[in-house]
Amino acid sequence: MRHVHGRARRAGAALAAVLTWAGLLAGAAGCTSGGGVGGMFGKPPAAEDVIRVTPDDGSRAVRPEKKLSVRVPDGRLESVRVVRSQDAQETPVPGRISADGLSWRPDDDRLALAAKYTVDAVALDGDGHRSARHTTFTTHVPAERFIAYVAPENRSVVGTGMIVSLEFNREITDRAAVERAVSVTADPPVEVRPHWFGKERLDFRPEKYWEPGTEVTVDLALRDVEGAPGVYGLQHKKVSFTVGRSQVSKVDAVDRTMEVRRDGSLLATVPITAGAPATPTYNGKMVITELLDVTRMNSRTVGFGGEYDIPDVPHAIRLTSSGTFLHGNYWAPADTFGRANVSHGCVGLRDDKGGGADTPAGWFFDRSLVGDVVEVVRSKDRTVAADNGLGGWNMGWKKWTAGGAVR
Repeated sequence: MRHVHGRARRAGAALAAVLTWAGLLAGAAGCTSGGGVGGMFGKPPAAEDVIRVTPDDGSRAVRPEKKLSVRVPDGRLESVRVVRSQDAQETPVPGRISADGLSWRPDDDRLALAAKYTVDAVALDGDGHRSARHTTFTTHVPAERFIAYVAPENRSVVGTGMIVSLEFNREITDRAAVERAVSVTADPPVEVRPHWFGKERLDFRPEKYWEPGTEVTVDLALRDVEGAPGVYGLQHKKVSFTVGRSQVSKVDAVDRTMEVRRDGSLLATVPITAGAPATPTYNGKMVITELLDVTRMNSRTVGFGGEYDIPDVPHAIRLTSSGTFLHGNYWAPADTFGRANVSHGCVGLRDDKGGGADTPAGWFFDRSLVGDVVEVVRSKDRTVAADNGLGGWNMGWKKWTAGGAVR
């Protein structure tokens, strides 16, 4: 009987073992949807199964329209930190975890170009296991870039007629996208509107001349903006300038005089010589864009023949991009000024060879700023074109505002 009992005990133990494993297997099968067998024994699932990052880890040449996201199927995200490395600088990428804790997205949906992104995320899965994941990817490096050359210069003091002008080094076909990426603001506030001249130039101005003392900021958020198919902006910068005193000078081509007014008051009336009958000076408002102590003037560079080539023109003040200057003249007889128009389209003031400080040209040069306005009236030529230099003040406000790309 003892032998029988021993076999019975062994049989009972074997049966209990079978039942125990059956129970475990049944329990494992019942846990399949809740984390699998690994979860049953406390082994956490792989981090990539818990924390899912888009774009994939190690991705290269990711396009800017690809969406960056971090997700978990259940549980919740505890923290997400994303850093963008670009131009040897690291910048945190702001974003937020959703209210349910299941996803994170950046505040800006568009990825930067030519950048490396690093994602570090920590999450709890549905079973309470904590997982951490570290991923990286790099974005597309465009073969072609565009930049804008800005006038006036940063931190400059300019006259009240200054027009903000952006010259692009490539043609812009998506003008609206580029225009949206540029803002021009003033303090005290004034409405500033854009106008496109072709595909390579964008100007900004208020309806009337700036008020003296106005602080103007030009914000170029052009980085990664697609200005033309496959051509992306390179800049993200700010340019600021201050509007100084008001100086507006009126050149009368018939009287051969120039009235110089400062803040509305007459400073002086200066005798001038304007364009000769065969080569008259443009009419209209022109803005000083450049002041040169001395420069060479050659008629062939502005579409004439070999009429003149003067290597040392003093006190040269540029008024148009086509070559109109207000400058010192030492080669004409002194009695020419105020009595005859003899130039090839420029406005001349009496000067000495080498530039005289006490001459009319030297006096005016020393009192001028980039952005000052020189208006020519009663000349027998047409009005200067709005895109010839900073001639935008010759265009009415309605037409100017109609020249923006964003409605």
